[in-house]
Amino acid sequence: MIPPEHNPAVTRALRDAFQVTAVEHIRALAKTPSAPPVFRIVVRGTPFLLKIHTRRGDIVRHIASMRAAADAGLAPQVRYANAEDKVFITDFVEPVPFPPAEAVVRVPAVLRKLHALPPFATVPSNLNTTCLFLINPGPALDAFLENFQSANLLAPDETAQLLACRRQLAAVYPRDPADLVSSHNDLFKPDNILFDGVRVWLVDWEAAFLNDRYADLAAFANLVVTNEAEEQACLEAYFGCPPNPYQRARLFLARQLAHLFYAMAFLLIGSAGGPVGQSEPLPAYADLHRRFWSGEFALTDSRTKLLYARVHRERLFRNTQDTKFAEALRIVAARAATV
Repeated sequence: MIPPEHNPAVTRALRDAFQVTAVEHIRALAKTPSAPPVFRIVVRGTPFLLKIHTRRGDIVRHIASMRAAADAGLAPQVRYANAEDKVFITDFVEPVPFPPAEAVVRVPAVLRKLHALPPFATVPSNLNTTCLFLINPGPALDAFLENFQSANLLAPDETAQLLACRRQLAAVYPRDPADLVSSHNDLFKPDNILFDGVRVWLVDWEAAFLNDRYADLAAFANLVVTNEAEEQACLEAYFGCPPNPYQRARLFLARQLAHLFYAMAFLLIGSAGGPVGQSEPLPAYADLHRRFWSGEFALTDSRTKLLYARVHRERLFRNTQDTKFAEALRIVAARAATV
């Protein structure tokens, strides 16, 4: 089951971590062929998670972030991590259903602790894999926008609307060093938030780096927050007190950036560069994300990725027509003018 080329590295990992060279049981966990090999293994009657890192990226940063989070009790304990062999072993979390109403307040409290950790490593703007990429000017962003336009994925007026929205957000969204914190940066995926019935754990730290605190908050909020009361509860759990108008406006704009980012990125990924068909009925945003959170929906193929992109695009278009969007732009711009 272990890819043969990784057998020597896995054997070294087992020997170093547990003083054994074989496991009692192994089960593959990866849901798609493109995902890194991940396994539930059992050693001396105890389950652990074994992962082989196969993606490009800074594995040293990955390990450092994962260890820091584990030491803080936010991620499963790291039993073995070797940058050269690219093999990790951590405690295994057996997840149970996580009610969204409970997640709305429990996950922001975990993010508050994560964001208070000593600073993670930084990455160049072109390696920012979150919605903040869309407001970091430079050759990487220029190439992405040019690629999106030239692909002709949408009707010209829809493409123009997306790009106009990006310009509006980029014009006012702050780039405040005080808001750069140790961030997970991959919380749009429900699989990265595990609940064992007692504690919340964050897993898969490949994308972790120093980033705007609202990137994690926005990705998570877009998963489970469905109304203003839940948004209030989410922010109150994060800040430890009722949020002020600026904090609410800042999260609202970050959530629109996230809608825009995932719409554009998954339109490109799912379309393979061709026009996007729009004949499939579009589910309600809340319903799709309820199914995403519960595991009934997953981004496993082009069809689901395009559906996900279209749902985010429609939610963005609806939100930008709301008076709340103009008011959030005004509040955030006014704060920037006083700094």
